[in-house]
Amino acid sequence: MRLFASYREAAGVGHIELDLPPGSTARDAIRAVLAEHPLVAEGRQLVIARNEEYVDASAALEDGDELALIPPVSGGATRSAVRIAVTSEPLSTDDLIEAVRGDGFGGIVVFLGTVRDHSRGKRVTKLGYEAYASMAERTMREIADRLEREHPPARVAMHHRVGDLAIGEIAVAVAVAAPHRDAAFAAARRAIDELKTVVPIWKKEYTDDGAVWIEEHA
Repeated sequence: MRLFASYREAAGVGHIELDLPPGSTARDAIRAVLAEHPLVAEGRQLVIARNEEYVDASAALEDGDELALIPPVSGGATRSAVRIAVTSEPLSTDDLIEAVRGDGFGGIVVFLGTVRDHSRGKRVTKLGYEAYASMAERTMREIADRLEREHPPARVAMHHRVGDLAIGEIAVAVAVAAPHRDAAFAAARRAIDELKTVVPIWKKEYTDDGAVWIEEHA
């Protein structure tokens, strides 16, 4: 069982080995974890992934399965002209555009999410991002592939950064190229909205009062 962000901090560990009897389900795994680390679920609904795919609590488990408890996502692996990336390196808009541009595309829409200096009435000093990187890239790729099918022949790229980011730095970047602007704008909006809703990347906000994980759409 892998734990991330606030769940990892609540448990004090990021990885737990579970020895469960044959026929066990994801629910059994969650119960085993909470028996030892009850603070993980305090006031929160748990979501689980099995082998990097979201499943419900009734999902059957097999020997060797990798489970992960997924906190609500807030919203990264190499920096290059690739469509999908979760990286610790600074994001490059040139790389992002290069991943989608083509002679048949008359419009390219780019969205950049940057670190702002205030939130909820407090001064923000920096943000920290953590990801279940392999699952995050897989989920981002699924979103991009689906949007490309829905807006053919659009091309979609999404890059997200992890680690500590200073004020003004780019945290997430989305680019969509399409023959016409309407499809590019529509797909770009859908891409960033879905990325922030379902991709397992979490944000920790540092203010003058301390630090807190932002477990909500952000």
